Amino acid sequence: MLILTRKRIIAVFAAAVAADVIQIMLGPLGWSFADEIIDVITMGVAIWALGFHPLLLPTFLVELFPIVDMLPTWTACVAAVVLLRRRAGYSEPPINGRDSVVSGGPIYSETGEPQPPPPKEPRNITGTG
Repeated sequence: MLILTRKRIIAVFAAAVAADVIQIMLGPLGWSFADEIIDVITMGVAIWALGFHPLLLPTFLVELFPIVDMLPTWTACVAAVVLLRRRAGYSEPPINGRDSVVSGGPIYSETGEPQPPPPKEPRNITGTG
């Protein structure tokens, strides 16, 4: 199973954003096969960093059409794949033992298995001391 690390996520987002920005700057018709070369490189980086995902194929195919490649499709696709991979549990356990979610995510044991949260202290709802 491929583990998503921060370095992989940063690398694939950098490649996706760079590809979208370059393709927007090249204009709707692009230069002779420059858009396609950029798409092949971006697809390769995405597969290396995220592993193969079916959402990458339609993105690659949509990028072949003029005008449509002016949309930030690679960035949107990478964001969707990262979100789906994280929900499926492909991300690495956090270093400090907690998720990066501000509300406090699951606690991980030393083996990386999620542990139930500690019990909360009961709140006094009567209003007396």
